[in-house]
Amino acid sequence: MSVEDGGVPGLGHPRQARWTLMLLVSTAMYGAHAPLLALCHVDGRVPFRPSSAVLLTELTKLLLCAFSLLVGWQAWPQGTPPWRQAAPFALSALLYGASNNLVIYLQRYMDPSTYQVLSNLKIGSTALFYCLCLRHRLSARQGLALLLLMAAGACYAAGGLQDPGNTLPGPPSAAAVGPMPLHISPLGLLLLILYCLISGLSSVYTELLMKRQRLPLALQNLFLYTFGVLLNLGLHAGGGPGPGLLEGFSGWAALVVLSQALNGLLMSAVMKHGSSITRLFVVSCSLVVNAVLSAALLQLQLTAAFFLATLLIGLAVRLYYGSR
Repeated sequence: MSVEDGGVPGLGHPRQARWTLMLLVSTAMYGAHAPLLALCHVDGRVPFRPSSAVLLTELTKLLLCAFSLLVGWQAWPQGTPPWRQAAPFALSALLYGASNNLVIYLQRYMDPSTYQVLSNLKIGSTALFYCLCLRHRLSARQGLALLLLMAAGACYAAGGLQDPGNTLPGPPSAAAVGPMPLHISPLGLLLLILYCLISGLSSVYTELLMKRQRLPLALQNLFLYTFGVLLNLGLHAGGGPGPGLLEGFSGWAALVVLSQALNGLLMSAVMKHGSSITRLFVVSCSLVVNAVLSAALLQLQLTAAFFLATLLIGLAVRLYYGSR
């Protein structure tokens, strides 16, 4: 299976090796997101405005794309850039803006481990939009692979991590503010379902847009993140009184912004040259990274459920990308 088909190519060619390395780095960044957010907590709460983190992330991505074009890492298109092709990215920015803000707001209504697991419901929503919008049909083997990914999330939810001093699985914030049981409020569940639908739609729509346009990826990203900055600037300014743009930020918060920005750029490459399904596997495999980091940095224990989830993820990868 080729990169363009969304596959995971072999390592025989330098480009294939770079592609695989990119997926591994993105998986690590996804997995580190929830533990890093937990390390930002002060008295059990995120000390900065969620809109500030999202705005700074979008601004960082915009600056990195502009720098890439200025220094010639990606070629500027000959002639006048077709600016009219920028308009469709406004919808992408709107969807991503809603999704990115929901990620942080969701932390108020559930613990990070619950979010990390239940957010895998977007596997189903993304697959649905992938088939409807891109008119791709998934084989029975591929459908089974995606079901295994969801089953892996369920196993992890059953107790992939556990606080040594508690019989219940503990989230990454346990080390910072004491033991906290897994929890989710009814409002949190509704917001999470909305997040999964928006996340799936944004991923598939952006993939469709990037593949239809014959423009350099950096220029497409420049369009996308310009709208993203404008949108999130408006959300931040209209959010009412609260902490300033950088108020409450720590070194951990800065690392969250930087890692999210870099991961966003990596995911845009997946949308351009791979597929939304490949992105799903990256997000699912990040559960393993999330658990290992939580165990190493936050003194949580891995359980048998974690190893079962890891096995299911491995089987899913083999089923979807293995030889037919």
